[in-house]
Amino acid sequence: MAEEGKFKYFTPDEVSKMSIEELAKQRVIYGIEDKPPVGESILLGIQHYLTMFGATFIIPVVTASAVGFDGVDTARLISLMFFVSGITTIIQTTWGNKLPIVQGGTFSFLPPMFVITGAVLARPDATSELAMQELTGAIIAASFFEIVIGFSGLIGQLRKVLGPITIAPTIAMIGLALYNLGFDWLMQDWRIGMVTLIAMIIYSQFLRAKNRAFLLFPVLLAILTGYAFAWILTLGGVVVQGDAGYVSTRVLENSPWIAVPQPFMWGMPKFTLSFILGMVAGYIASMIESVGDYMAAARMSGAPVPSSGRISRGIGFEGVGCLIAGIFGTGNGTTSYSENIGAIGLTKVGSRYVIQMAAIVMLLLGVFGKFGGFFGGMPNPVVGAMYCALFGMIAAVGISNLQFVDLNSSRNLFIIGFALFMGLSVPFWANSVSVPGGLPLWQETLADIVLTIAKTGMAVAAICAGVLDNTVPGTKEERGLLAWVTEGGDGEA
Repeated sequence: MAEEGKFKYFTPDEVSKMSIEELAKQRVIYGIEDKPPVGESILLGIQHYLTMFGATFIIPVVTASAVGFDGVDTARLISLMFFVSGITTIIQTTWGNKLPIVQGGTFSFLPPMFVITGAVLARPDATSELAMQELTGAIIAASFFEIVIGFSGLIGQLRKVLGPITIAPTIAMIGLALYNLGFDWLMQDWRIGMVTLIAMIIYSQFLRAKNRAFLLFPVLLAILTGYAFAWILTLGGVVVQGDAGYVSTRVLENSPWIAVPQPFMWGMPKFTLSFILGMVAGYIASMIESVGDYMAAARMSGAPVPSSGRISRGIGFEGVGCLIAGIFGTGNGTTSYSENIGAIGLTKVGSRYVIQMAAIVMLLLGVFGKFGGFFGGMPNPVVGAMYCALFGMIAAVGISNLQFVDLNSSRNLFIIGFALFMGLSVPFWANSVSVPGGLPLWQETLADIVLTIAKTGMAVAAICAGVLDNTVPGTKEERGLLAWVTEGGDGEA
């Protein structure tokens, strides 16, 4: 057994000899460098895949709908997204930030995606393929913005001014990002949604000390419980086609057995400056979110606070991941997934090896389309229940960073409260407005960039908290900067 900071790490042999009660008391069972037994690692990897499945599946479906794809092309786009997620996760965990963090599609790219596809499809010669070519070009060109920001070290230097007062609201807003979908989706069929959510609570909180399976696989078991219940209601005719809880086989039937991804599947990309600049806004929001995710992943896995070098490498390789996603024509990029960080918090398994197992699963499922098609029929109530459980964990992790801060300081309370409120209120406003027509091209592009950032709660919270925390007078001790560094050190260079 070894110690690092306040966390204790155990070898797989030591873990295998511990009782369930002893395991349940540990903050982290497997650390970043640990390799659990192969069987456990594979199941944990599948659990991570299922945890990120909902969000990753939704993104290509939304994109396919925006460009007007049919069912066959939608299935191809889904396979592409999972295949690229597997590649970029392996790259990130091996050469990037080396944190136990999954890479997948990003919702930050959806607002500029709608702008680009809407403009292209309004042309007289519009086709779905043309929309994808313009979208692909914008993603590829804008990816170099993130690559430069990352590998130049600029984003890493920002760590010096991103203290807990900035990071806490940012991570909290990541956790609250899908608040409007979680319970709403769950209640689309309250029977299935509540069975899934209650199963998650019972497995992860009440039975964790009773059985090793419930300790390590609560997310996987809860998903399978909800899915099985939905299948029973479907087969029994209690829910019918058109109901939210209906388990459809349509996606499975439309998915090919083998779907080998090919670069530039929709044709060679086209590069339009206004579209590229608009997509940069999505990259900015994604980068801010990822820095918060790195902090959350490190805390969940018991690792030191990420250093400037680790952050820079992570963002740089996320840019590389987006470039790869563009080349394969996913219509989206890749970013760090906060829901998988929540799964780490529930399972107490922060092993990078497990995340790499999840990446291998994603690669395989990106080729064998039928397996992905099976889970493509997962009802919204099951996914909504997962959001309720996992994103709440992320919000709590964000708030936990305030332990380093003087919460008796009116300065700190104002900044934190202001950032949280604006992170919720500004996107609510931004989603109700649109860029007025008739503007010059440069003004319209600038307005699109500003509006895209305004629609992203974590970006708004980070900007508000970051600017105020670094301009309003306050001591380093008051701001939590001294305890922030002392707690984790500077990490890997």
